[in-house]
Amino acid sequence: MSETFRPFWLQQALAAEQRDPANQGNAPTPLQGDLDVDICIVGGGYTGLWTAIMVRQARPDWRIAVIERDLCGAGASGRNGGCMLTWSTKFLSLAQLFGAAEAARLVQASEQAVTQIADFCRAHAIDAEVRTAGAVYAASNDAQVGAIDSVLQALQKQGINRWRSVDAAECESLAGSARMRHGVFTDAAGSVQPARLVRGLRRVALAMGVAVHEKTSMLELRQSARPQVQTGAGCITATQIVLATNADMARQFPQFARDVVLVSSDMVITEPRPDLVAAIGLDRGQAVCDLRTFVHYWRSTPDGRLMLGKGGNEIAFGNRMLRRFDQPSRYRSPLQQALQTFFPALAEVPIAASWTGASDRSATGFPFFGRLSKHANIFYGFGYSGNGVVQSYLGGSILSSLLLGADNAWTRSVLTRGPLASFPPEPVRWCGAMLVRDAIRRKERCEDAGTAPHAIDRYLSRFARMASKADEAEKVDAGKQGV
Repeated sequence: MSETFRPFWLQQALAAEQRDPANQGNAPTPLQGDLDVDICIVGGGYTGLWTAIMVRQARPDWRIAVIERDLCGAGASGRNGGCMLTWSTKFLSLAQLFGAAEAARLVQASEQAVTQIADFCRAHAIDAEVRTAGAVYAASNDAQVGAIDSVLQALQKQGINRWRSVDAAECESLAGSARMRHGVFTDAAGSVQPARLVRGLRRVALAMGVAVHEKTSMLELRQSARPQVQTGAGCITATQIVLATNADMARQFPQFARDVVLVSSDMVITEPRPDLVAAIGLDRGQAVCDLRTFVHYWRSTPDGRLMLGKGGNEIAFGNRMLRRFDQPSRYRSPLQQALQTFFPALAEVPIAASWTGASDRSATGFPFFGRLSKHANIFYGFGYSGNGVVQSYLGGSILSSLLLGADNAWTRSVLTRGPLASFPPEPVRWCGAMLVRDAIRRKERCEDAGTAPHAIDRYLSRFARMASKADEAEKVDAGKQGV
């Protein structure tokens, strides 16, 4: 990852830190020398910091160290869209993988996490611009109408549906765009300044006595009885280790090479125009998504900017961390065009910045956790699949429970049994992914234009949801047996 490029959110968060006297003395401190600790966490993003904080709250006597190769927030935690979305719209997939009862628990836990994150920020004076104003999912063309109906019916059957249909006028008001229709709204969602959240978690962890060493890379992991992390200027010996490097995991540990694929998500953000943002109804901070496969998503900021993003652009061969994952977006022009299409009133507002980032898409679409090579004291968690702002709080709950040796719903969950599905090996994976991606793009362009997609593109697009089903079924059965 480049050390010179800083995405918009992180630039903003670091500038705020420099102005805040409370952050004096919290400069990056690379590890110098050796450490002996109870817990070493590799990765200073959401997952690593939530885990450190939750363990520290339960065991204030434990020595905990977090290492981060760059700055906390330089990875996905500081460059995502800041949409606080839950697993509710994933209920059918969750039920297929884990059963209806566990799926319902995970949905409700993700909805509760929205409030828990907001409450934590208030309790610890983290100015992360959290706004729990809900979320809107709606169709942006006729082909998307009804795409979410079956999952809402299933939620209703389980008695856990927090979504409601909105009429055309309310849909336009909530989504901020006349192109959005047949929408549904939930109060269990919102938005956050993602880098301010992760930098705030870093500050709280430091205040709690967690040692946070930025600019400190793991060069080697020694899987001894008391495992060790070798860095450039020291060695950390720990009773337990957590690996929370997310998109880097498949590169660092080849056994995960087929379990995730790195896909970019790209974003643009406007200059502030609070008057225009308020006029179209987006000033409350609600998150909005359309219902295509490669969704458009957007939300406002408290100072009146509008952020719009889209996933499914760059796909890395062999899970290489491409240089363009850490640069201004190559898709700035189509993103700007999409923003102008959805929001004609903002067509003349300048774009302040664009950026991109790698999303670790798992074959199931959900994160997975476990013990590295069945080592009793080395844990990992990643694979959030572009839906991790809220879910990483759950990841912290899972990993902290494992570290504490708890016997609870988190440690008993199938989520802790490692990857449940795999992609094909390279080069089949990359070639297939590119073929399907391009078919989806053509199909969705036709749908936006109101024309019929080619039959071949409709057929290929199905593979975005059909991938790895045979392997998935085999691994889920094994996971349920505890293998």
